[in-house]
Amino acid sequence: MRKTMMLCLLLVFVSLGCDDGGQSESLIIATATPGGTYYPVGVGIGTLLTEKLQPDIHASAINSAGSGENIQMMINNETKLAILQGLFGAMAYSGTGRYDTPVTDIRSITILWQNVEHFLIRSSAVKTGTVADLKSLGERFSIGKRGSGTEGSTRTILEALSISPDTDIQPEFLGYAPSVQAMMDGRISGATVPAGPPVAAATQAYAQMGSDVALLTFTDEQLAAVRTAYPVWSRYVIASETYPGQSDAVETIAQPNFLSCRSDLSEEVVYRITKTIYENLPYLQNIHSATKAMHLDKAIEGLVVPLHPGALRYYRERGIDVPDHLVAN
Repeated sequence: MRKTMMLCLLLVFVSLGCDDGGQSESLIIATATPGGTYYPVGVGIGTLLTEKLQPDIHASAINSAGSGENIQMMINNETKLAILQGLFGAMAYSGTGRYDTPVTDIRSITILWQNVEHFLIRSSAVKTGTVADLKSLGERFSIGKRGSGTEGSTRTILEALSISPDTDIQPEFLGYAPSVQAMMDGRISGATVPAGPPVAAATQAYAQMGSDVALLTFTDEQLAAVRTAYPVWSRYVIASETYPGQSDAVETIAQPNFLSCRSDLSEEVVYRITKTIYENLPYLQNIHSATKAMHLDKAIEGLVVPLHPGALRYYRERGIDVPDHLVAN
């Protein structure tokens, strides 16, 4: 209800802002649940764009269930901008996975950071220390809110490893912060909270649970199996001491997150958005350390969805070699 009211207010603001001849654009950025990385970074991007581009452009972030809902919001024209998992972008644009037909009206703006898999589990449930410990776990484990990007990516990963998210575990459908609270209360045995380190929810789990919590790892064989489903994942090592009391590095996997938009957003608006982001990276990097991975020379690495013409224009101006598959027909 709260999110619906927020959307209505923002959409009213859009119409009011455009009364002066269409020169003003008010944009909603769909993110994910608080406790992860999407929301604070989305707020940062919105604040940056508003500060640098108003009165022409005003941007505001809203929370959501994540990539799955964000794509649906773009389909429904309820948002023009959204942060998405690479997996969901690939599925939506190609019409595979959970999408029966291609979603052709989404475009890429830039890679943001790596969405790092954090499979948190109570230490008492650890056997091998790898994600294989979820096989026949038989206990409550949160896989993200229903319809979220977290649920979608978790199901894809587990199914690629012949682990049923419906029978090997008892799936719970909680956001990041509620998942960790449920772990601390002893109501669930674990949760997946994929995001850019450090993840606030994982920090809370380690700070409050100490040696009673662990992060599961992925072997090279497990990574290879996951990549057979969708080749968007790669090796990622969470450095030691990223979280309180985490003495060992954690070998996990990650996929890229990217900033996306509807194809009908004007070329000039997207050009200015892209230019503003890359001319003010220190601003974003002071908001969340996950964005320290952002560099202009890596802006399109790993993208699957074609670039919006406004972003394409900026990258070509800056001498970036754009492959053919990222140029929209």
